[in-house]
Amino acid sequence: MTTHFESLRPDTLYRDAFDVDPPLDPPGRDVWPRRPVVFIRRKAEAPHVDGEGPAGALQRELVGGQFGLVPPWVKSASDAKLRSTKLVNARSEIVTTSNNFRGAWLGAQRCIVPMMAFREDDHRSGKAVPTRIARVDGRPMGVAGLWESWRGADGEVIVSCCLLTVNANSHALLHRYQQPGAEKRMVVILNDGSFDAWLGAHPAKAGEFMRAYAASALTANPVQKGPAA
Repeated sequence: MTTHFESLRPDTLYRDAFDVDPPLDPPGRDVWPRRPVVFIRRKAEAPHVDGEGPAGALQRELVGGQFGLVPPWVKSASDAKLRSTKLVNARSEIVTTSNNFRGAWLGAQRCIVPMMAFREDDHRSGKAVPTRIARVDGRPMGVAGLWESWRGADGEVIVSCCLLTVNANSHALLHRYQQPGAEKRMVVILNDGSFDAWLGAHPAKAGEFMRAYAASALTANPVQKGPAA
């Protein structure tokens, strides 16, 4: 499960890579469950793309929220805090049936989570070695996700998102990471030219984007610990 990733630096990359203005209140460099995050979604007034509308008709917007989905059926803010830490990843195979993610998937509440890299633990030495996974070319990654907006009885609103994942047992790179003996998973990294198609696709076609990213386009490096204080 991917629970830690790096937000974009510098802020100019939001415009360069995703054609959106940078956030007025940027998230911290390291994003963890329930920490602030920004994600890109289709503007409410923008039409679906689906290859039927004019090219470029879809408009994107950058939204702030928290990392870790809060389903709309959650009853209280305290329950939302407990559940969201466990709902940072959504298995693509169950999004149409899971009570946690089904509403967001069928409601086309898809998003792109921009990041420079994500972290996975390498257990091959017998110890968990944090490892940074990034693109070989150093460019930002746009990871497929789902978003929700939860409103409590007192009017409190929590905007949240999660990352979509696929099986990585046979992936040439990602099969090395995460807990030994457990199924290997990897986040869904979108191709740069597919952002609008992902955001605008009909739910019945959105599953076509759920595939592993080429191992040859990724690099993995152990995280270097800083000097002791």
